[in-house]
Amino acid sequence: MRLLLFLFLFIPALLVAQDDLFAKEYYKNGDFEKALVEYKKLYSKSKSNISYIKQIIDIHQQLEQYQEAEDFLTTIIGRTKYPAFYVTLGYNYQLQNKPEKANENYTIAINSLLVNPNNAYSVARTFQDYALLDQAATTYEKAMELNPKLNLKLPLAQIYGEKGDIEKMMLNYIDFAEKNPISLGNVKRALNSFISDDGSNESNIILRKLLIKKIQQEPNVLWNELLSWLFIQQKEFNKAFAQERAINARVQEGLERIMNLGKTAERDKAYETAKTIFNYVIENAQDSDTKLVAFYDLLQIETKEADKDSFKELENKYIELFDTYGTFAQTLDLQIAYAHFLAFYMNKTKEATVFLENALELPLNEIEKAQIKLELGDILVLKEEFNKALIYYTQIQRNLKNSEVSQMARFKVAKASYYKGDFKWAESQLKILKSSTSQLIANDALDLKLLITDNKYEDSLQTALKRYAKADLLAFQNRNDEAIMLLSKVLEEHKTEPIIPQALYKQGQLFEIKKQFEKAANNYQQIIDNFRDGILIDNAIYSSAELYLYHLDAPEKAKGLYKELIFNHADSIYFIEARKQFRKLRGDAIN
Repeated sequence: MRLLLFLFLFIPALLVAQDDLFAKEYYKNGDFEKALVEYKKLYSKSKSNISYIKQIIDIHQQLEQYQEAEDFLTTIIGRTKYPAFYVTLGYNYQLQNKPEKANENYTIAINSLLVNPNNAYSVARTFQDYALLDQAATTYEKAMELNPKLNLKLPLAQIYGEKGDIEKMMLNYIDFAEKNPISLGNVKRALNSFISDDGSNESNIILRKLLIKKIQQEPNVLWNELLSWLFIQQKEFNKAFAQERAINARVQEGLERIMNLGKTAERDKAYETAKTIFNYVIENAQDSDTKLVAFYDLLQIETKEADKDSFKELENKYIELFDTYGTFAQTLDLQIAYAHFLAFYMNKTKEATVFLENALELPLNEIEKAQIKLELGDILVLKEEFNKALIYYTQIQRNLKNSEVSQMARFKVAKASYYKGDFKWAESQLKILKSSTSQLIANDALDLKLLITDNKYEDSLQTALKRYAKADLLAFQNRNDEAIMLLSKVLEEHKTEPIIPQALYKQGQLFEIKKQFEKAANNYQQIIDNFRDGILIDNAIYSSAELYLYHLDAPEKAKGLYKELIFNHADSIYFIEARKQFRKLRGDAIN
């Protein structure tokens, strides 16, 4: 009995699905007569199915059977009273070059809003289906006029976007956001398709003017937030900071937004603005935790910019902070940063080690202890005491299995083994890390594994790879001049070996750190000229383009390099950024 019931219910549904499949296939292949037969069969079994109705009308029109389409529509309208079908009927007349009859039906459809403004959704969408954007916009605007509670600004903005009326589109997005602040993220994503990082782009100018006008006419932090977002897209972080201060003055919800802006500016190497922001946070934060985070970020920037003459001043800043806030768990990040500064910049490894060992005595959780041990291990690598470093890294792996900090410890085990020339053990660790939950660790592990694999068989003594690893270690130890010299030796004495492009690229990066940009560009050019089939070609092209654009005042040369990367290396991780830079240099209005 159950089987019979199943067959009774299932087989008709299966047959309908099969008919639907046939109909779609015929339509796709342009076999409209057969498609029409199938859709009429489907419609006869489901007369309320809008999709079938639309397909039948569309096929009649494809076959130029306008009278048949009209007769069918007239029947449907008489039965359903669905106002959107008047748009379809009007379009049927438009296809026959009968504009008066077309407009007559369009007007009937729009006037249906007088009875029910909610008809706007279906009527406007049908206008859009036929690219009748003016009528679609009129429909939405009339509906909101009839019922002010309706907020149709979002679809209206999309229509103006399709029409290319950027100002009206943006104004409607802004108005929609005002009534739906919770949707601000969606509005930003929509606007992001029309603006660029170039403040002189026409769309950027329009949005900026609209927001400034809103701020002047009807102050609302929403406008400041959107304006701040726009300035961030344009990388004008100082202007964004002004807006964030205005927001903070009005709502006083803490300094998290301003801190995030500072970190964004720092990531983009806008260090002066970032320092200004972090100093503002330090001066205005009400809680010590926020102040300490700002102090930490500020000192990281100052360390990057420091030279030997300013090291002592930086050391004193750390000491003053510990005098004020103490050496407790609350200041742990600062303590680790201070120890790193002592060891890697001031060569005070013993003092740094004692300081961290004292920190280990604090009441800390396992993650916090692991962070200290990672730094202790790094200091031992700095001193080339690799086996002792491995003890710390291994302790972390044992105590915090499968955590991200454990994976970082495993990577450091591999890196330490690589530095001391134990490539086989390093490779075994790197194989495991290829599936790390941290994409950054996984990528770094893959890069190092490829370096070892590509070079370990060329020479039984692995001389070139050992020298390169030593140069890599010197760079880790901030001994950049020595690293550059050793890489020069690799380049001179191992000219026929596969390590050459890696050595050129690594040396180029070190030249950049030393601000020797011409030398860096020369290294990248050698890779471009001689190793076009290698894995570093896109790195070299992009790095070279960035040098010419930002440091060597040669934007035309940069443009040519970006173009080369776009057209010849579409699978590169630099493709999107290169395309953006190329369009900007070419003078495109980037939408």
